[in-house]
Amino acid sequence: MNQNEQVLVFERAVLERAGMFQGLTFDVDRYLNAIFAPGVSRFMPRAKAETDAAFKQLIPYVLMAHGGKYLSYVRGKRAGETRLVGNRSMGIGGHINPADDMPLFGGDMRQAYFAAVQREVDEEVCVSGGYSDRIVALLNDDSTEVGQVHLGVVHFWSLENADVTRREQMITQLSFLSLSDLLAARNSMETWSQLCLDHIAEIEAIHALPVTGIV
Repeated sequence: MNQNEQVLVFERAVLERAGMFQGLTFDVDRYLNAIFAPGVSRFMPRAKAETDAAFKQLIPYVLMAHGGKYLSYVRGKRAGETRLVGNRSMGIGGHINPADDMPLFGGDMRQAYFAAVQREVDEEVCVSGGYSDRIVALLNDDSTEVGQVHLGVVHFWSLENADVTRREQMITQLSFLSLSDLLAARNSMETWSQLCLDHIAEIEAIHALPVTGIV
């Protein structure tokens, strides 16, 4: 971990006021409206954020699908989160770091967040074709040490083709797997991917709905 890395966080109390939940929630608007309200989110040294459960780090978790299959990979030894090394994952993404277009005081944090998601994904993989992007759920898992200090924003990217290659060395065994293959590999998955897989029917149904509101 880079001890000087700054990551986007918000106070756990914001989540508690909106309604604490365990697992996935599909009531996306209620929570993101609170998190993206002016002055709520801010940057904090990652070393502090990883050990302070009074804050949640906001993490985009992008599911990529094409032709009924989902992108999947195994986190290698170079993974930034060492507690997840060796686990299979369905999610691409990572911490949101400061950039020139990220508003520090006021401004439209929501639009800045989407730009940051694109940067995070581009750092990890190369997606050659077009895609649609929709936030389908939020993910909270306070049952694990990692989960207690993170909140996942689950994106669904429907890809025009399956031409996706890795950029990060920590990504290994990158491939598109059928749902039956993913279910067979469920026990080797990180908790967040298990939760997404367990609710994949609801995720797909929400992705298919007409787009309204902030997603």
